[in-house]
Amino acid sequence: MRVAVLGGTGSFGRALAVRLVAGGGHDVVIGSRDAARAAEAAASLEGAVGAANEGAVRGADLVVLAVKADGALETARAVAGALGTTPLLSVASAIEFQKGVGALPDPDARSLAERIQDVVDAPVAAGLHSIAAASLGEARPDEDALVCGDDPGAKQLALDLAAELVAGRALDAGPLRSARALEGLTAVIVNLNRRYHAHAGLRVTGVDGA
Repeated sequence: MRVAVLGGTGSFGRALAVRLVAGGGHDVVIGSRDAARAAEAAASLEGAVGAANEGAVRGADLVVLAVKADGALETARAVAGALGTTPLLSVASAIEFQKGVGALPDPDARSLAERIQDVVDAPVAAGLHSIAAASLGEARPDEDALVCGDDPGAKQLALDLAAELVAGRALDAGPLRSARALEGLTAVIVNLNRRYHAHAGLRVTGVDGA
């Protein structure tokens, strides 16, 4: 599968690309607004290539939108034409920080993934929100990965990808509206990590056959 990682020069995007390259079996394209930065990042990953975002999405089977939350909608709009109907996996969470309180979920009633779906023709899935870049960087983390979406094909591609990233399971968390809860999990994980000086992850119990 050809996977384009937009935001592949950032911490999560790079960690994701490292894991995909290490697992083998995929053509990995690092995408960035700056083609030179993308090429530089790809040069350190044997088997990956770099390109500006619009070039990266062309010919991809799955595009992972791994840019920071504040740039996700802008990036989605910019690549919408080149993306066409290629499935898109949104992994960003729009959380906010308050001094003395910690990380809080996005106050917007709709998830970032739902808002991204508004600006692209591609089917959008959402997932991987509970997995930290630091956890991906060294080995497959002993965690489950949650994915949601409305389009069965896009969701299955995202689930297949997620299953390769974690030592746990890739679990179908329902429709795209569930991204409101999944994105909020990022704030929970951040608060846990800060409170306990940890790299917290998620395991779902009582689910058989997954």
